[in-house]
Amino acid sequence: MRFSLDQLQMFIQAVHSGSFSAAARKLGKTQSTVSAAIANLETDLGVELFDRSSRTPVLTAAGQRMRLQAEAVLERCLTLQAHADCLSEVVEPSVAIAIETPYTAVMPVLREFAQAFPFVDLIIRHPIDGDVSELVAKGDVGLGIAFSQPGYPQALQFQQLGKLIMLHVCHPQHALAQLDSVTFDDLHVHRRLAFSAHADKLPSSEYLHATGLWQAENYLALLEMVRAGLGWATLPRQLIQRELASGELVELQLGAYPHTDWLVGVDLLWARQRRMGKAEHWLRERLLKNKVSEVDRQGQSTTW
Repeated sequence: MRFSLDQLQMFIQAVHSGSFSAAARKLGKTQSTVSAAIANLETDLGVELFDRSSRTPVLTAAGQRMRLQAEAVLERCLTLQAHADCLSEVVEPSVAIAIETPYTAVMPVLREFAQAFPFVDLIIRHPIDGDVSELVAKGDVGLGIAFSQPGYPQALQFQQLGKLIMLHVCHPQHALAQLDSVTFDDLHVHRRLAFSAHADKLPSSEYLHATGLWQAENYLALLEMVRAGLGWATLPRQLIQRELASGELVELQLGAYPHTDWLVGVDLLWARQRRMGKAEHWLRERLLKNKVSEVDRQGQSTTW
């Protein structure tokens, strides 16, 4: 093999960063090192990867196809390294995971983890500003469970674990609670209480604008704000079932979606290049097999 994995990594980073200089900053190398590596890769492959006729290098048609192959090679290499790491006999003293979703779905896995690794401490982190992907990308935690968002960083891998139902709710004395059917215009004129990380990122959230917006970094804070009558919010149904049953909260019936639940995916995140210990790898593999679901208004499971 005439080319190296370092060359492939610099090639892919240049594609994602948009320039050789940005790729060099991301990788902690000089621009000349990145430029030379990509030029040598082109020579080794006998293919022109970038059109350098403009100020910013642009992938050629051949470069587009080679990019897919290069990404596949790097991913396989990272998988190989991860499997090798798991063969180590060393069990780490602790595992850190960030969870922003209701814990109900993952509790069975955590109970199994406690039995399989009784001497490994589990640290559950609260995401910074609600951003689980940031904690995982920075290496502050090894795993993250979060509601699906578009555009995860290239350094992260993810797999959807299932889907949960989100509800629009308010206090029973709130003006919106007096309406049999709520339009988006009705929502817009009342204060919205939103989870910081999801204010504009969840599917269909572009319809949920309001003249007033208060944000909080966790769902429990939002729940207390809604119970205090400070506005309306979108919350996971699993989190507020008792409040709905007791009448403390009222679900808003959106006229635009009279027969459809708002389903949002739940993803498991981890860093591509992270060296996982035995306990962390076990937890990841067990979580990947754990279905996250609930029953919708039609009596069907949200995850098949």
